[in-house]
Amino acid sequence: MSKTPRSTLPGERDQVVEGLLDRVAVTTDLDEQRRLRAQVVEEMLPLADGLAHRYAGRGVDRDDLEQVARTALVAAANRYHPDSGSGFVAFAVPTITGELKRHFRDCGWVVRPPRRMQELRAEVVVAEESLRHRLGREATTAEIAALLECECADIESARLCSTAFRPASLDAPVLAGGTEGDRLADVGDFYHRFELHTDLRLALDALGERDRRVVRLRFVEELTQSEIGSMLGVSQMQVSRILSRILRQLRESLDVVAA
Repeated sequence: MSKTPRSTLPGERDQVVEGLLDRVAVTTDLDEQRRLRAQVVEEMLPLADGLAHRYAGRGVDRDDLEQVARTALVAAANRYHPDSGSGFVAFAVPTITGELKRHFRDCGWVVRPPRRMQELRAEVVVAEESLRHRLGREATTAEIAALLECECADIESARLCSTAFRPASLDAPVLAGGTEGDRLADVGDFYHRFELHTDLRLALDALGERDRRVVRLRFVEELTQSEIGSMLGVSQMQVSRILSRILRQLRESLDVVAA
């Protein structure tokens, strides 16, 4: 059978597609069904790509969006039956847009927040736009919370989770010069290590003589708890309890200094 020529105008294209799908419904030849559906997909590629491009610029590559949309188009062509009555375009559009939105939800986040926060984030965007038109100004957090019937804290959390979709790069320049990464604290900072070492020394000096000996035996000489117990004349379980108490006391001392 000859291939149906590809149409150029949307109205003509829709008529061609409906004709192809009508033929799919009546033929029992599986190869013929596959060929006709492939023609449907080819005809409707502009629709799929157009829907994909509506979501461009939101943090997902355009090529990925087109791939998702075209895959959804193939699925729509395989599931559609002319008896649905609404036409293939009316069936395909929600199928494709649904897959695009699902792709954003499942694959677009660098750091994925809870599902409820993702959904609330989308609701906040819609509510902000609606209130902006209604009020003629930017809506307050309280106004958005009242419209969505939730707490102000939830609105703030939803706004914050937007940064998890595409976090700012540490290489991004800042007005003062340098990059965002340059502004991060240096975990290897000498002064920080010096202060921590001094605070820890003071906390160790406050321990009793036996406790200081246990710390030295365990963390300097690296003896086992059983070996320490033999030297002190106590059980391994008692050494474990002594160490837990000492470490807890040291942590509490350092927390007080930090506060």
